[in-house]
Amino acid sequence: MKSLVTIVGPRDAGPGERQLMMDRAAAVFAQFEVEDPVRIDVPGRGTDSADDSSFRHGLEPLVPALQSGSLFGDRSGVFIADTQNLLKGEAELVSELVLHIGDDSVVVVFGSLGAIPAPLGKTLKPLAENIPIKKLRERDAGEWLATAAKTRGVKVHSDGAAALLQHFGSDTAALGQALDQLAAGGLEATAEAVTSRFRARPDEPMWHYADAIAAGDVATALRRLADFLVHGHPLQLLAFVEGEVRRRSLAAAAPDLATYAEWVGGAPDSYPVQKAWRRKADSQESDLARALDALSRADVLLKTAPEATHRITLERLTVALCRWVGRARRAS
Repeated sequence: MKSLVTIVGPRDAGPGERQLMMDRAAAVFAQFEVEDPVRIDVPGRGTDSADDSSFRHGLEPLVPALQSGSLFGDRSGVFIADTQNLLKGEAELVSELVLHIGDDSVVVVFGSLGAIPAPLGKTLKPLAENIPIKKLRERDAGEWLATAAKTRGVKVHSDGAAALLQHFGSDTAALGQALDQLAAGGLEATAEAVTSRFRARPDEPMWHYADAIAAGDVATALRRLADFLVHGHPLQLLAFVEGEVRRRSLAAAAPDLATYAEWVGGAPDSYPVQKAWRRKADSQESDLARALDALSRADVLLKTAPEATHRITLERLTVALCRWVGRARRAS
């Protein structure tokens, strides 16, 4: 492995993806036998000012860290977190410093959410080893869970694994903490142990709910709704589902895939365009119109009716959407 490494995760990385990036960075330093790497966190853009020839406050240690290794001949390590936040002048300076690293006495890992700013990204491309981190899905988290449980000595039953994924989704950081708690208590991961110990789910991606509606699965859609409402706002969910239904309506009206892609401003081979196009036959145009009308009326109710009625409004809407938008409608 090269002593220069880039770990690039998704722009919308959650705790699970961030934890995975940290694990990969730790593995790199362990491979080079670097025991105590220096960590430098790049502040968010707009939090401080810097001209084109200087670093913002807190980034000054980058210069000595990248210029020399250990005084005792051992390798030193530097982990630069949130590299995507580097300003143009800072990226240029780091790029120059990287070009002058002559050997592997310094192991440098760049962690970035999204593309590394120019010109540093271009400089690192031929010099560094890249480790991409993709957006985690529940399927990925299930595979991760099996390995993580084994390393912690926690026996995971099939119902326990399902319960953990239902509670924590793709958040592997939270899953790891849950396994640590079970291991500390000497407990096996059964459905009963999980549901009694972990009651709130930290995140529930909206597309889980939309996919359940598209499948016409009322039970799953209602469960996804309940999970989302633990931390999410109802209007946020309505806006997301309305966008999905509108895209489906455009797909149903479009004469061909290329025309639909042009209408929504996407590439014909992109996943969102292909997904909506495949589902165009799952609902009749009249049902899609009813769904959009119901979403509009629900939006008004959520903004005007007492909060105590919001949950029942969303539950009724969910059942109706499963009938109008779900593929189960076509099967009937």
